[in-house]
Amino acid sequence: MGWLRGFAPPGLRYHKPNNKILFPFKKHCFIIKIPMTSINLKEYKEAYDFAFKLHSKQVRKGNNIPYFTHLSAVSNLIIENGGSTKEAIGGLLHDAVEDQGGLKVLKIIKDKFGKKVATIVDECSDAVTNPKPPWKERKIKYINNIKNKSQSGILVSLCDKIHNANCIISDCRKIGEKLWQRFSAPKKEVFWYYDSLCKEFKKHLKNHSSLVLEFELKIQEMKKL
Repeated sequence: MGWLRGFAPPGLRYHKPNNKILFPFKKHCFIIKIPMTSINLKEYKEAYDFAFKLHSKQVRKGNNIPYFTHLSAVSNLIIENGGSTKEAIGGLLHDAVEDQGGLKVLKIIKDKFGKKVATIVDECSDAVTNPKPPWKERKIKYINNIKNKSQSGILVSLCDKIHNANCIISDCRKIGEKLWQRFSAPKKEVFWYYDSLCKEFKKHLKNHSSLVLEFELKIQEMKKL
């Protein structure tokens, strides 16, 4: 067991000696022990370099921020919440199939990093063809398939959505309503998608209730902007 740096909503108290997070709720207190897993740095560095090469020319929607920063942030969040090496690598590569080559890239990932990583990446992809199917069609399918995904796949998906939500909040504060012009769907539909995902994460992801709570609070914050 080990202590993790992470999300701290109002009223949350850390208790480092026992590796616990205390969640006060009215007169009750929820206690969560967080496992720490060691990361195989050699394997992780190989995946890091591979992901950087794949996405080196890609930038985030609406700005010139290198897309790789998103992948790195997602992977960091996975590690900070007790994720394994395979899950952390899945975070680095979660958009590789969708954005950088479809099933051909998925096969390369499986050959280089193994079946588990390939499964995580596949589960995090809402399209494997280019052009992609319509936005709403893809999102409905993705939401409906959460229940069929592995725990690792759901964890990576949640960390991806948390970082996306963080970026939406940050950018909306900078440029206001212009932000929503970046999306393939209206603001109302984006909120629908995030709300629907949060419900599925609550139902199907085990042992990460604090992370799901973070996502829920981020959605609430998004809606207030």
